[in-house]
Amino acid sequence: MLRTVDDQPTLWETLLPPQALVMPAELVRVGSLLNDERFFAPYREFFHASLGRPSIPIETYLRMMFLKTRYRLGFETLCREVTDSITWQRFCRIPLGGTTPHPTTLMKITTRCGEAAVDGLNEALIAKAVESRVLKMNRVRADTTVVEANVAYPSDSGLLAKGVAKIARTARKLQAMGYATRTRLADKTRSVRSRARSINANLKRRNDDKIAVVKRINGDLAGIAERVARQADAVVRNAHRRLRTLGDQASGMARAAIESLERTVELTRRVAAQTRQRLAGTTPSGATRIVSLHDADARPIVKGRLGKPVEFGYKAQLVDNEDGVIVDHNVEIGNPPDAPMLNPAIERIKARTGKSPRAVTADRGYGEPGVEDDLHAAGVRYVVVPTKGKPNAARRKIEDRRAFRNMVRWRTGCEGRISCAKRDFGLARTRIDGIAGARTWCGHGVFAHNLVKISAMID
Repeated sequence: MLRTVDDQPTLWETLLPPQALVMPAELVRVGSLLNDERFFAPYREFFHASLGRPSIPIETYLRMMFLKTRYRLGFETLCREVTDSITWQRFCRIPLGGTTPHPTTLMKITTRCGEAAVDGLNEALIAKAVESRVLKMNRVRADTTVVEANVAYPSDSGLLAKGVAKIARTARKLQAMGYATRTRLADKTRSVRSRARSINANLKRRNDDKIAVVKRINGDLAGIAERVARQADAVVRNAHRRLRTLGDQASGMARAAIESLERTVELTRRVAAQTRQRLAGTTPSGATRIVSLHDADARPIVKGRLGKPVEFGYKAQLVDNEDGVIVDHNVEIGNPPDAPMLNPAIERIKARTGKSPRAVTADRGYGEPGVEDDLHAAGVRYVVVPTKGKPNAARRKIEDRRAFRNMVRWRTGCEGRISCAKRDFGLARTRIDGIAGARTWCGHGVFAHNLVKISAMID
């Protein structure tokens, strides 16, 4: 059952001295903006209006998620800090002496409502800004960045070792619950881990044949993983047979363990296949390469950064206006080209605000044929996007104009906006797995960022 607001303040709050009731100006502005009931609407479809156990108040959830994102706290740390701070309790509308929501409650609401709810929040916030006449749409700028997945630097040997160990661990868990108890699965965890560790030792050798030795070890790891995966197929098959026998009496934990084992077996096979491909002298395609067992949607992305030539995660596009408000964002799997993402973003902005931006600028990565025509068709008057490659004489004449150069200079500020969103609002690394999790995480970051910006303009 959905609860949108909390009960009235307790008597204890009336006994506090005035100094204890003072909140920072930013929290006062954000709290005033979050009083609007339109921010509760995205969550109504996920809860029954009258049946079920009452949820925590959605206003409390939204305010706690703002604090979490704004100050880059974990769920456990957030709840602990809110409990210890009278100011934060008042901001979150938790009565003095009341109970702070448990971290798992916040986690479950975040994952259950997912990207649909947070997209609704961002839509409602932009609508609020348009209604208040504070959102400027004279010019916008677009750029892309990488949102890193919560994964360690991947190697085929490390992924194979982790896959074999996870298969053995999940199979033991299933058999302890009474599923596929007589199906044999060899635990090769120690074997694959010792082989994976030996790769680093062999690479430090000065022998000329060290590369051949490393390749042989990787081949052995791929072979072990393939054999373990075949044995795990039998465990899954017999576990499903047991599930059909039990019917509705089977526990949800057992069903989840079987699904986890199936998924791990499939990913381990794919890692073994890409290892065989690399040993054959072919580089696996980045669009399909597995870089994590728990976040199978993450991909290697090359953006040309000197410190990080290859990053592992998702590609995000941010579009902001001259006040720094992020008016559109999207997160995609892999490394799709920049140019096709620009026109859909402008169409979404047009649908939210009721009008197209007067001018749009982006870097040279968007400078492909047809981009200007699409944007002009969408109602954009000025398109300032340097063309790829060497421009001809007519194009040079356009790009040498003072207005064009000034817009290109202004576009570079988008780099600072991305840096601020990563540093202060958590877009540097997603802590929720999968593309849906990355979109949910980034959506909350953009929402918190825009709350700070728009609340200062409305105030």
